[in-house]
Amino acid sequence: MTVVLPCYNAHRYLEQAVDSVHRQTVKDVEIIVVNDGSDHPETLGLLERLGSDVTVIHQKNRGLPGARNTGFTAAKGRYVLPLDCDDWIEPEFLDVSLRVLRETPDAAFVFSNLALEDELSGELDKSYNFFEQLFLNQLPYALLLPRELWVTVGGYDETMRDGYEDWDFNIRLSRKGFHGVSTHRPLMHYRVSSQGMLKKRSSALHSALWRQIQNKNPELFTFPALFKTWRQWRNRPSTYPLWGYFFWYLLYKSLPLPAFNAVFRQVLKMSQSRRVGNAWGR
Repeated sequence: MTVVLPCYNAHRYLEQAVDSVHRQTVKDVEIIVVNDGSDHPETLGLLERLGSDVTVIHQKNRGLPGARNTGFTAAKGRYVLPLDCDDWIEPEFLDVSLRVLRETPDAAFVFSNLALEDELSGELDKSYNFFEQLFLNQLPYALLLPRELWVTVGGYDETMRDGYEDWDFNIRLSRKGFHGVSTHRPLMHYRVSSQGMLKKRSSALHSALWRQIQNKNPELFTFPALFKTWRQWRNRPSTYPLWGYFFWYLLYKSLPLPAFNAVFRQVLKMSQSRRVGNAWGR
């Protein structure tokens, strides 16, 4: 079992993330921290103090997908979990996730509910629905999956440095027939910050990034294919009513990208996380 933590100038939170892996009830967990070109003295000093039980890999800055790929390449565990260094997991995360995965023969990977931290609070209940995933990224990035699946789909797309690399990765998993299951327990603590530059950038570029994902998977986004997928997944749990995504797709097709992006930013204010948590600025 391996946990991969990409790190870029993350001295504020890295110790908490690493400590949460050390406290796992599962033993013999390999911890890999990928230093993705950090230049802050505090980060570099902390990386030197992590201890011999943590493997630190230094590389020039390649962005989040590049750092994850480096960690997956080096991982020795059969199962790998990517964990951003500003988040952390409960001690039983790996134990429960493995048990759920083994008890669900048709599932290829597993994820948990999210306990929101920092500027939002509350619990996000997460379920897997492939049809919904084509329109909005409703899965956490922290999927516990066999390393061989990462190999099979070609890893994370390192050109997607503006965000949504996990959404793209999840869709490629599903396109290959690898579907997921949730533990339905809040075992991952997800830090939400309005100052997160990557989140800001990906939101601002939402339309262009979604178009990039569609262009990479054209066979999934024809209307006949979407209708077929909807029929297959219409009775599975979803975050929002599935019929609404057809309207969402038509809106995307009919509006210029800047206009659709403006609509997306407004819809984001009514998202699941805003409904269960405390809105930014309160």
